[in-house]
Amino acid sequence: MEDSESQMLSDEEQTPEPLLGSLDIFLFSLIAGLLIYWFFFRKKPEPVPEMKPFTPVTQQIRETSFIEKMKKTNRNVVVFYGSQTGTAEEFANRLAKDAQRYGMKGMPTDPEEYDMSELSRLKEIPNSMAVFCMATYGEGDPTDNAQEFYDWMQGTDDDLAGVNFAVFGLGNKTYEHFNATGKYTDKRLAELGGNRVFDLGLGDDDSNLEEDFISWKEQFWPAVCEFFGVEATGEDSSIRQFELVVHNDINMNEVYTGEMGRLKSFQTQKPPFDSKNPFLATVTGNRKLNEGGNRHLMHIELDITDSKIRYDSGDHVAVYPTNDAAVVNRIGERLGVDLDTVISLKNLDEESNKKHPFPCPTTYRTALTHYLDINNTPRTNVLFELAQYASDPQEQENMRKMASASPEGKALYHSWVLDSERNILAILEDLPSLNPPIDHLCELLPRLQARYYSIASSSKVYPTSIHICAVVIEYTTKTERVFKGVATNWLKNKEVTDNGHKHTVPMYVRRSQFRLPFKPSNPIIMIGPGTGIAPFMGFIQERAWQKEQGKEVGETILYFGCRHKNEDFLYQQELEEFERAGVLTQLNVAFSRDQEHKIYVQHLLKKNKEQLWKLIHSNNAHIYVCGDARNMARDVHTAFYEIAEEVGGLTHTQAVDYFKKLMTKGRYSQDVWS
Repeated sequence: MEDSESQMLSDEEQTPEPLLGSLDIFLFSLIAGLLIYWFFFRKKPEPVPEMKPFTPVTQQIRETSFIEKMKKTNRNVVVFYGSQTGTAEEFANRLAKDAQRYGMKGMPTDPEEYDMSELSRLKEIPNSMAVFCMATYGEGDPTDNAQEFYDWMQGTDDDLAGVNFAVFGLGNKTYEHFNATGKYTDKRLAELGGNRVFDLGLGDDDSNLEEDFISWKEQFWPAVCEFFGVEATGEDSSIRQFELVVHNDINMNEVYTGEMGRLKSFQTQKPPFDSKNPFLATVTGNRKLNEGGNRHLMHIELDITDSKIRYDSGDHVAVYPTNDAAVVNRIGERLGVDLDTVISLKNLDEESNKKHPFPCPTTYRTALTHYLDINNTPRTNVLFELAQYASDPQEQENMRKMASASPEGKALYHSWVLDSERNILAILEDLPSLNPPIDHLCELLPRLQARYYSIASSSKVYPTSIHICAVVIEYTTKTERVFKGVATNWLKNKEVTDNGHKHTVPMYVRRSQFRLPFKPSNPIIMIGPGTGIAPFMGFIQERAWQKEQGKEVGETILYFGCRHKNEDFLYQQELEEFERAGVLTQLNVAFSRDQEHKIYVQHLLKKNKEQLWKLIHSNNAHIYVCGDARNMARDVHTAFYEIAEEVGGLTHTQAVDYFKKLMTKGRYSQDVWS
């Protein structure tokens, strides 16, 4: 072997080496060829489309500057909104519109779209003011679109001297942290040196949010006039925000048919799925949960296979319902319009980020079915704007009166609209002389909002399915009309198969802080009467799964309440099976109406006070409450305070403080609604 190698070496040494080897020639040719190809055949830069001209870097930066936009469009009032369900945004739009009546120019603005650190620059604009309509969401939190602004307020030390501001908060007194975001915004802006033009307004959705806003607004504008030395222009006539464009010759592929964001997004589904891009989930289960009674409690299952949607027990599913077709048709008939006319409502303010009130172009039918809230009672501003279209002087006067802040007007609005639960169709039917143009009506009605439900399943057990537990809303109002809840009646009719047709539900998942303990060994105490049982079905399923995985699972205790054992004991078979299997350590059920005196979950809590106090105080138990905020959650709070006082020996003040600390630590969680 060695001899042959040395022989080869000596042969190579004796042969004269050529200047370029065959490998070198090959590589050289390859590089040359690539250079020639790149030079002659490289892709030419595509021409920039005329519709989207190149935006210089400076202009791109300025797009996030509300100050530059105000200067450019000659505005001096900016109205920011922190909105989760659209109400705060609606109030902001109304205030911006009102500014025109006082010789000022308003701009409704989403704080998420702009650099809020520019707030200190507002004083560069003469006679300027920032108004904040701030809703409180969850347990005293800012809304999603106001989170960055809230964080900025917490961290900044900017000097806001010379910046004029006013705040209206939207909250609900049934929640512990009533109007926390509005209160914080008002307090923090003043701390930073801002100049408060008018007192903080606190709207209470548990009472009458619209009335609170009207009362605040009626005092706010005179204060603004006095502060800036301006006078009302006296223009009480309607100011249109959008103009109607009728499309007589349009390709129907360019027309929105119910999509929330991207055109044709329901035909070609692309993740990620969110509020602007919901997933069309197929209904794979729809059953009635209760056997008796006059209510319909239902269990719905949605298939999320191939959606890449992930969820955890305790999260919420948001669904986009559609309005009742019969109500939509009756509105069209009453106003004498062809609902299939293709239209766009185009913002008269060309600089506004909000080009349309809902996706356009579309038809009146689609707008009234998918985009507009036609079922709830209209707010006073809608009545005020529509009043001009009532030919009967008495009807016109009553509509204007209901929109005023006078005690008589408030009482009339309360009795005729709110207590009687008149939606827009009922108002049109009961005011025969009222004939508004349908496009103005569509401009004024608020957007139909997604409905949120606590997910009633565990992703560990059902990774490709989301379960909903809900009660169908249907009853007769004072005007003898049948009120039907939009979403629950729509879901009720989503049969699994309808002559081979599979029903779908546009949905997405909203994350929640309602979470099982990190350690499965921690005991959990769940309190959920009625459909408040929903997230606990997911919790119990997950605890069963954890047990199967061989994990040490702590005590799992449920307090459930319903009216009658034989009528509305939801998920009875499943719960009793979990109890037999030892997953559910205790199943405590309060049947409120099966005996002479009513028994609720809080009574059962008090009955087991020693055991509960030991679990909470000594065993690190986590408490979960789900359901009605107004009565149940409050009564459960009180029961726990009394347990701490009676068994733990605490004073009432100490008991309240004790459970507040548990909330801060994430050991007392609530998923409640009013």
